Amino acid sequence: MTTTSTGEPTALVPRRNWAGNVRYAARRFHRPTSTDELRALVAGSARLRAVGTGHSFNRLGDTDGDLVSLAGLPPEIELDRERGRVTVAGALRYGDVAAHLHTRGYALANLASLPHISVAGAVATATHGSGQTHGNLATSVAALELVTADGDLLRVDRDTDPDTFAGLVVNLGALGLVTRVTLDLVPAFELRQYVRLGLPWEALDEALGSAYSVSVFTDWRTPLLREVWRKQRAEQPPPPADWLGTTAADRPRHPVLGMPAENCTPQLGVPGPWHERLPHFKLGFTPSSGDELQSEYHLPRAAAAGALAALDEVAHLIAPVLQVCELRTVAADELWLSPNYRRDSLAVHFTWIGDEVAVAPVLAAVEERLEPFAPRPHWGKVFTTDPAALAARYPRYADFAALLTHLDPTGKFHTPQLNRHFPR
Repeated sequence: MTTTSTGEPTALVPRRNWAGNVRYAARRFHRPTSTDELRALVAGSARLRAVGTGHSFNRLGDTDGDLVSLAGLPPEIELDRERGRVTVAGALRYGDVAAHLHTRGYALANLASLPHISVAGAVATATHGSGQTHGNLATSVAALELVTADGDLLRVDRDTDPDTFAGLVVNLGALGLVTRVTLDLVPAFELRQYVRLGLPWEALDEALGSAYSVSVFTDWRTPLLREVWRKQRAEQPPPPADWLGTTAADRPRHPVLGMPAENCTPQLGVPGPWHERLPHFKLGFTPSSGDELQSEYHLPRAAAAGALAALDEVAHLIAPVLQVCELRTVAADELWLSPNYRRDSLAVHFTWIGDEVAVAPVLAAVEERLEPFAPRPHWGKVFTTDPAALAARYPRYADFAALLTHLDPTGKFHTPQLNRHFPR
């Protein structure tokens, strides 16, 4: 059996991403068990990338050099009650961190729909949950520790250098390997999750702002939005029977038709801990459908109606290759490469069938219709946006490029996908 440089079987590090649409081109796979071992590995490599839980759908994390899993580093979780923060190993999954925090009376303000994703990977791509007053997961970061291209250990803190820090958080894995992340905490709380059926399109904006976290699902086949998943504070009253013209689901649902609802977090208004309601899926179950591609575009919240009307023009193309489309809101932030940089956003998320050939022309049609609304695609999903056009949508794009050159002058962490947007 082929082994890594640390003597562990390569099977411990995935050869493909989670969805299976990307086969990693790395020549060697590594799984260091200490920070010192990692630093030596980075210093001695010519080209290298970290691999997390593999939930990116493009080749941003692929490399023809060395691929490194940080899952072998100590799974540290250090609670700072005085400052209301926690420092965790970057490779830990959000679901594992959340359960630990809850037992100690703390919570994170937001979680993504999948608790399976790693902290460092989600932060690096500005992955997010939902809620018009909540920023994406990267906005909870208060400090980072990363191994830079020369093998040095760099710690950056929001309080000491807020501007540069804002450039380092959403880093696309290009500035170093993140070993530890410090996150802001809030007191633990309980939520109830209600699923409502058949929302009129004209009620969408009101629905999105109606609870702590809201996701609206459509298949682009019917005149009504199929489902609204409302995650509301447990102490708040349930939605009335005729809420916004919808009806209450009489049984648990899965966002993808035909998939088992047991994979999803509890619904029907049953109260429970924040970390068992904010995600759509349970940690111990397969999220989404598995056999899929994903794309996502962040649009100015004020442009939502126009953008959705534009997509409706190509609904006949979208529907045949779509499993489900999810609409969510995300609050504005100051992180340089965040798709939500300085604008409240509507996120339009597509879960496609797992057929790249069939999806490609539909994706082109979607991007063409959205172009007038300056969409910012999710960095870890499938998109074909022209790099020059994308750069123009980020006021600090050039600043990030300069930071990239400063911290990684030889392009050690560069990949072909990254080169498309930040040429060396």
